[in-house]
Amino acid sequence: MLLDKYAAPTKPNRIIESSNKSEAPIHKPVLKVLGLGGGGSNAVDRMLELGIEGVEFIIANTDRQALEQSYAQHKIQLGPKLTRGLGAGGDPQVGQAAAQESWKEIEKALAGADMVFLTAGMGGGTGTGSIPIAAKIARSQGAVTIAIVTTPFSFEMGARQKNAANGLALLRKNTDTLIAIPNDRLLYVAPKDLPLDTAFRLADDVLRQAVQAITELITIPGLINVDFAHIRRLMQLGGGALMAIGNGEGENKALSAVKQALNHPLLESISIDRAAGIIASFNAGDDLALSDVSDALNYLQEQTYPETEIILGATQKPEQNGQVQVILVVTGIGAPSLEDILPGSERYAVQSDSLVKRNIFDNLPTREQPSTIDKANLDLPAFLRRR
Repeated sequence: MLLDKYAAPTKPNRIIESSNKSEAPIHKPVLKVLGLGGGGSNAVDRMLELGIEGVEFIIANTDRQALEQSYAQHKIQLGPKLTRGLGAGGDPQVGQAAAQESWKEIEKALAGADMVFLTAGMGGGTGTGSIPIAAKIARSQGAVTIAIVTTPFSFEMGARQKNAANGLALLRKNTDTLIAIPNDRLLYVAPKDLPLDTAFRLADDVLRQAVQAITELITIPGLINVDFAHIRRLMQLGGGALMAIGNGEGENKALSAVKQALNHPLLESISIDRAAGIIASFNAGDDLALSDVSDALNYLQEQTYPETEIILGATQKPEQNGQVQVILVVTGIGAPSLEDILPGSERYAVQSDSLVKRNIFDNLPTREQPSTIDKANLDLPAFLRRR
């Protein structure tokens, strides 16, 4: 049975479907992705490799050599006077000061955007220090500002954990939606024999998937399109957000995909029953049955609060006949605790709370920081490069 039109299941008041037969929009949404630091830049490069369309990609880094190795066309060297292109040396104070030095360049790069996605790996110097500044700039220009970041593995104790906790506390204040993805939970989906450097690239790819899931709902025509206005409203609800991906095949494949997504390691210990909104995007072949989608959405509604608004999108991909993938973006879940997204962060709780009242990046020393980055292997995380 072909799914060429969606008929709402038993609770239609909670499902919003946007028709793909509407008049041509007067204004095409301008979407921009800014990757900051090594992790954010790697995520942007991955998006460029996969050819995500309808989005402008920008990277910003204090490390000039890393910038030169990126595929991105639009690059910003942060703090050229402060760091001389040698990196932030793992110091978020330097990362923030570098972003402040390059304020006008960031402002110009993000100008005109309706929605800005900021990506970074938290815990290092450039990404952690610069992403709150970039978020502040994006919001000041009226863009819906979504930060999608990863947090360090629990075995990355010490400075990286502390940096991440402090950076998240600042970032929350300057974003409409913050999606923090704990690297620890990626271990649940990675094969045990996966090479270490490849495993770390999973973090970059999760950042890519999160951005792609939202942008493609807006930019790619589908069987059921999602209006930009709906996504904007859900993303401006505030609080925390999360994402999960599920796959299904065979009979009841859409329902199986939703169940798998709801049991995804990224949702572990986080309840969605009080979520303000959920974007459910189905990617499937032309054999997806209407009854299957109906069952899947009814099940999703049963797991959530009666007032939760569910937005449905569906895109047909012939290569996925017999299979379906669902991407869930859950918004308005309230700000998750640092312990939920950053294992071991309770030791930094006092410092993080004080950060909200007193920016530790104030009174930045003016000394120049040499880069500690091993240029030979930029894909490896800092704690491995230091060995």
